Amino acid sequence: MNSRYRKPLPGTQLDYFDTREAVDTIQPGAYDQLPYTSRVLAENLVRRCDPETLTASLQQLIERKRDLDFPWFPARVVCHDILGQTALVDLAGLRDAIASQGGDPAKVNPVVPTQLIVDHSLAVEHAGSDKDAFEKNRAIEDRRNDDRFHFINWTKTAFENVDVIPPGNGIMHQINLEKMSPVVQVRDGVAFADTCVGTDSHTPMVDALGVISIGVGGLEAESVMLGRASWMRLPDVVGVELTGKLQPGITSTDMVLALTEFLRREKVVGAYLEFYGVGVARLSVGDRATIANMTPEYGATAAMFYIDQQTIDYLTLTGRDDEQVALVEKFARHTGLWADSLASASYERVLTFDLSTVARTLAGPSNPHALLPTSQLAARGISGKVEDEAGRLPDGAVIIAAITSCTNTSNPRNMIAAGLIARNANKLGLQRKAWVKTSLAPGSKTVKMYLQEAGLLTELEQQGFGVVAFACTTCNGMSGALDPDIQKEVIERDLYATAVLSGNRNFDGRIHPYAKQAFLASPPLVVAYAIAGTIRFDIEKDSLGTDKQGNPVTLKDIWPSDEEIDAIVKQSVKPQQYRDVYIPMFDITRDSDNKIEPLYDWRSQSTYIRRPPYWEGALAGERPLRGMRPLAVLGDNITTDHLSPSNAIMMDSAAGEYLHKMGVPEEDFNSYATHRGDHLTAQRATFANPKLVNEMAIVDGQVKPGSLARVEPEGTVTRMWEAIETYMVRKQPLIIIAGADYGQGSSRDWAAKGVRLAGVEAIVAEGFERIHRTNLIGMGVLPLEFEPGTTRKTLEIDGTETFDVMGERTPGARLTLVINRHNGQRLEVPVKCRLDSNEECSIYDAGGVLQRFAQDFLESEQVPGVSGVEGVPT
Repeated sequence: MNSRYRKPLPGTQLDYFDTREAVDTIQPGAYDQLPYTSRVLAENLVRRCDPETLTASLQQLIERKRDLDFPWFPARVVCHDILGQTALVDLAGLRDAIASQGGDPAKVNPVVPTQLIVDHSLAVEHAGSDKDAFEKNRAIEDRRNDDRFHFINWTKTAFENVDVIPPGNGIMHQINLEKMSPVVQVRDGVAFADTCVGTDSHTPMVDALGVISIGVGGLEAESVMLGRASWMRLPDVVGVELTGKLQPGITSTDMVLALTEFLRREKVVGAYLEFYGVGVARLSVGDRATIANMTPEYGATAAMFYIDQQTIDYLTLTGRDDEQVALVEKFARHTGLWADSLASASYERVLTFDLSTVARTLAGPSNPHALLPTSQLAARGISGKVEDEAGRLPDGAVIIAAITSCTNTSNPRNMIAAGLIARNANKLGLQRKAWVKTSLAPGSKTVKMYLQEAGLLTELEQQGFGVVAFACTTCNGMSGALDPDIQKEVIERDLYATAVLSGNRNFDGRIHPYAKQAFLASPPLVVAYAIAGTIRFDIEKDSLGTDKQGNPVTLKDIWPSDEEIDAIVKQSVKPQQYRDVYIPMFDITRDSDNKIEPLYDWRSQSTYIRRPPYWEGALAGERPLRGMRPLAVLGDNITTDHLSPSNAIMMDSAAGEYLHKMGVPEEDFNSYATHRGDHLTAQRATFANPKLVNEMAIVDGQVKPGSLARVEPEGTVTRMWEAIETYMVRKQPLIIIAGADYGQGSSRDWAAKGVRLAGVEAIVAEGFERIHRTNLIGMGVLPLEFEPGTTRKTLEIDGTETFDVMGERTPGARLTLVINRHNGQRLEVPVKCRLDSNEECSIYDAGGVLQRFAQDFLESEQVPGVSGVEGVPT
């Protein structure tokens, strides 16, 4: 820490860094004009930046310059078990590489405190209608993930600065909101604003507390873990003024789905949003967290809320220590982070959204920003009676109805509302349809406690919404198997079967292979659709069923009043519940006498954990960027689900065939996500999404959807994995050509690892999602961007070409993409190098994040006779 500007924090025994003085010394009165985001970033600079560059870095914030990079040092890293585990697998592999060169592997540890929560691995094999579902699902999770959990348990003692929350405890974002974030950190007698990065794109959920918290890929998280600054440029900070108030009967889910569509339309991609106004003052932290959680769905990087009385009330409600709650208020008020102190904050761009305009709504199908007001279901052709049904399932059958995801289960109002809908339906004799697989998977154990306190858990259980897990489940594509008879009918009749969930993602193919499309809805609407049993139903007008007297029952007949919801929340949600859950959960002790080997004993037959190959073979060589053939030519909006799906592995997939050969029974194939610690399984997930459209895969004159590629120069269309294998044998360098918004979706590092292991050296697209672009660089893949107006179509790229990249790779440089046609024609096209900073150039030149760290580590250790890690250029 720098000593300059360090002062006592009034009313405490702590110090703080006087950022106002530092900023106003450069330009008097400038601090009051800074947005909240810039104030927190400025404090980070004052406390951590090299004194020689501090003035210049602060000047960037004051003058809002975006042409230079400045360092940001997040206070901590949070991880879920999929990306967190793979990050630690990478570090374990890095230890092996360091040891092979004579370095001390035990010194390779996270420098920044790292918290890993096991929440992504449980599948809903037993639905909420099974009273023992929770215990049965946990037993299956333990059996399937034995290799993964063995490794995770090793990390708890093998690595310093790593805390692990075991499975069965909740979702990382909800735990982060309810417990892990102190809002104000204290270290070495200094109080400062909490900040973090997390290995999931929904990490901004804790922005609701005024904590700058952004989602990053596993590779960027590794870099931060290892103590490297996260270099950034001043983001576009957009003010979002919320006016009005929500109408009666409108939930925070309805609000966030409407906001998501609005903000997508306003093009806030990459921006840091700051919500303020009279509308915000009326929103609880639970409401704010719902908005912040959906940040990646509207394309922003962060969704900040100021610290105010709602923040203090929430910290008290969730059982934080009185001393900590008092510190948050003192620090925020004194340092200008309290809402009242932001009245003069200046934004270059302001958007206004009237909360009173929000109607009851869904999102879908296929995209979370596709707003679908329930009143428009019929007009859009979603609802409507289907005649001459043959079978027990109607067309549009809801085969999965899941109350899931931290997005909504973190908000007590949503969960109480769902319980009241269930109670009211039970009183009238309504019941879910038999073909609907129902589940309740809260993101925190406190949800079960307050539902029990309110007497509503048994009501939900009567509708089939028993607790199946405290984990991500269906929202992450871990919806589990369907009833075999239901699945058989869906397949044989080729039914338009759907899922309705209270999650944040509904991309095609994500929720379940046989749910053709999925709709996002509030928890109470999920219960209503389970009762209706079909999406082809006007939920605002049509009858859900009949009561015991045969009278039709509509949604309004069972929808609770806001006053009843609020009263039950006030009576049933208590601070002691949070203390009872989290105090024992975070009572983490370490046995310092139990020394453990610094090198992991890799299990040779594991299909979950395997020593990573990033220092071997093709990855250790040069990337000539010459003679590259396209592995795929793709359109717009390619998601990380297309690039590396996370859902269940099917027998007829390349990964399924590999697991079968390895002796894994089909019922234990698990999901693609859980196998990402084993590159031999995970490689086979590359472009394995059945909804992929590779424009090179032309069969009978038509582009055929699926996990397909075309091997050139033969022109043979084959499964994607077979094409990759063929090119690997030939040592053929590859390229991917794509449209706009390439890599949107979850912050999935295997979406970059998979293509790199396949031999892809460069990706040329019309635009990149922020996290995915960073992940590509972290794997040594060069992102290039077409100039506006230039696309794969204007260039008439058909996949028969080979490509070269010419020019010096510097930040934002104009390079030349050389297209070599099969007829001998040569075309030179200007493209933008999307290495946006010197740090990114350094990482790319080294071959990736891990290779860059290995070089720096060995140099700092001064290992005799070593100039670098094997296969890594120095």
